[in-house]
Amino acid sequence: MSSRRSLIQQQVMSALAAMVAISPAWAHDPAPAAEQERCYGIAKAGQNECGTARHACAGQAKADHDPYDWKLVPAGTCVKLGGTTKPPG
Repeated sequence: MSSRRSLIQQQVMSALAAMVAISPAWAHDPAPAAEQERCYGIAKAGQNECGTARHACAGQAKADHDPYDWKLVPAGTCVKLGGTTKPPG
């Protein structure tokens, strides 16, 4: 009985892992809270938030201050930090 239970558990875990693997990148893209805003061009390499035109996950920025990478900052502070609230393009 325990081998059957183990097999079922393995199948369930495999199905869950597959669902996570095929989920779209935007599903992990955090929406800014009311007191936050996305600030493009201020993230240091490896310190960006999720979701850009070049990659799908946080921490994948290759260079400092890439205009496509962004971080969440307190609302009203982005321009003061040297960034922009609008994506390039």
